[in-house]
Amino acid sequence: MSLDLAAVRAAFPALASGFVYADNAGGSQALADVVARISDYLLHSNVQLGADYSVSVASTTRVASGADAARELFNAESVDEIAFGSSSTMLVENLARAIEADVKPGDEIIITGEHESNAGPWKRLAARKGAVIKLWPATHLARCLENPYALGLQLAALEPLISAKTRLVAFTACSNILGSVVPVRAVVVAARKLARERGRDPGDKLEFCVDCVAYAPHRRIDVRAWDVEYCYFSFYKVYGPHTSVLYARAQALRHSLSSLAHHFLSPAVDDKPYKLQPGGPGYELVYGCTAVPPYLRALTFGGSGPLEAAWAAVARHEQTLLRPLLAFLRGKRARGVRVVGDESEGMGRVPTVSFVVVGDGPRAVRSPDVVKAFDAKGDIGIRYGHFYAYTLVDGLQPKVDVDDGVVRISLVHYNTVEEVQRIIEVLEDVLA
Repeated sequence: MSLDLAAVRAAFPALASGFVYADNAGGSQALADVVARISDYLLHSNVQLGADYSVSVASTTRVASGADAARELFNAESVDEIAFGSSSTMLVENLARAIEADVKPGDEIIITGEHESNAGPWKRLAARKGAVIKLWPATHLARCLENPYALGLQLAALEPLISAKTRLVAFTACSNILGSVVPVRAVVVAARKLARERGRDPGDKLEFCVDCVAYAPHRRIDVRAWDVEYCYFSFYKVYGPHTSVLYARAQALRHSLSSLAHHFLSPAVDDKPYKLQPGGPGYELVYGCTAVPPYLRALTFGGSGPLEAAWAAVARHEQTLLRPLLAFLRGKRARGVRVVGDESEGMGRVPTVSFVVVGDGPRAVRSPDVVKAFDAKGDIGIRYGHFYAYTLVDGLQPKVDVDDGVVRISLVHYNTVEEVQRIIEVLEDVLA
């Protein structure tokens, strides 16, 4: 089933301007219904939660429905596994603080060079506790022989890092630079199996924290099928308000995490996500999130489709955006264009496309200069930089100036093939 693009775009008032939003990995446009619900909350139910008077009861119910919207998007078992926060980075920092008492000196934590939100908190935790950090590097994709920047997180590079001491594997479900989808379930199964074979006691904890910030706008999250303890994404990149959400499996919430809440709230919050929220979230923002699942369900089957069907339709449409863009960039190889990540479209890739322009002397084009040409046009938004995947970009070989970083064009399901052609037209001028 294909998307009704006219209906899709009508749901986002910002798109009516004709501006091409191609920096969606930094933040998507918001649904009109999200804004309406935020406004309605503030105008009609803006009181403190938990009281017995009617408006507070209504407000409490509304905020609870926001947690249920997040539960649905995670495919979590219970709203009691859902914590909100102002950003994904803050949520993982809170998670690292909460797990600290359960991490021992010598425990090993595996991280990647992807977005620092799922690396920095664990590096700081390791420094505090005497744990060991291991890096799962992005490695060259054998199918892209002539492009040294064609990298991805591959299981073969993770396997040697797993040991009897592995306590946590923190990785991304989709790279915000490379655009590649990581097979989460396969990673989890392989890591658990290898840890057992290498002597890890079945009673010792091996947990997983999955960054879904760059994945959630494009694919269905399924924390239960993946068998992970922790997972997070940002609603403001999934057509919602500027808030983020963390899944913590009930068993991990009870047995791995200490409370960050006020001391007098224990034991009431010991098995609740509030233990990860030292202070409540923005109530109106949480309620605004309730608009996202109904919108997604409305994409298929005449407005009543399941989320699985919606995400499948999104993924199919996004491939129509990827094909011409990647084909154009591959065709500019002689000009010095190198895709950073997989050069080919396919369901293992989302339309987050990064590249650099290399060459001798004036043949090279700095990433800021490519973006400057778009800015001068005034009607297309793309961006350059390391996008907080500093370690990944800093490690590219041949070396790339990490401050210049890569040019990134990031599209989502409300973008059109016509918009991709407009982007290509500007790139033709830049690369002439």
